[in-house]
Amino acid sequence: MADQTPVQIAWVTRDMDATERALSTLLGARKWVRMPGVHFGPETCRFHGRPADFVADVALSYAGDTQLEIITPVRGESLYTEFLDRCGPGLHHVCREAADEDAFEAAVRDAERHGATVVADGVMAGGLRFAYVADEDAGVPYIEIACLTEDIRKFFDYVKQEQQP
Repeated sequence: MADQTPVQIAWVTRDMDATERALSTLLGARKWVRMPGVHFGPETCRFHGRPADFVADVALSYAGDTQLEIITPVRGESLYTEFLDRCGPGLHHVCREAADEDAFEAAVRDAERHGATVVADGVMAGGLRFAYVADEDAGVPYIEIACLTEDIRKFFDYVKQEQQP
């Protein structure tokens, strides 16, 4: 199995400014790169097995080599609105990267074989493929498995270099 080291920690919130301030203070993030209005469309994304159509504002930063992500739902039903309704704002998921498409497929199959459920999956702009798996009975709300493209890697490198003093 591919490396399973988490590469990202993500929070869902109703107040992006407050969460950015708190994570900057608590984890040392210097600069946040915001992506307003990220659309997850029904052509490429699913939520609970059905086509998804929702929008979220996203902000990225880094604490060392760990990517920090903040997500604020804007419209539509999603795993982010579901989380806020059920739990309120807070730590939402950790993400691990799959080395390639085959490793991505294997990781999702392995998670399902061991009792996890795919809650949401799809392909984002830029080609990032993702699957959120959960095993809530085991106390594991969401693990994101992601397969990055070269363009997404370059963007993440840009976000990371923005942290330099």
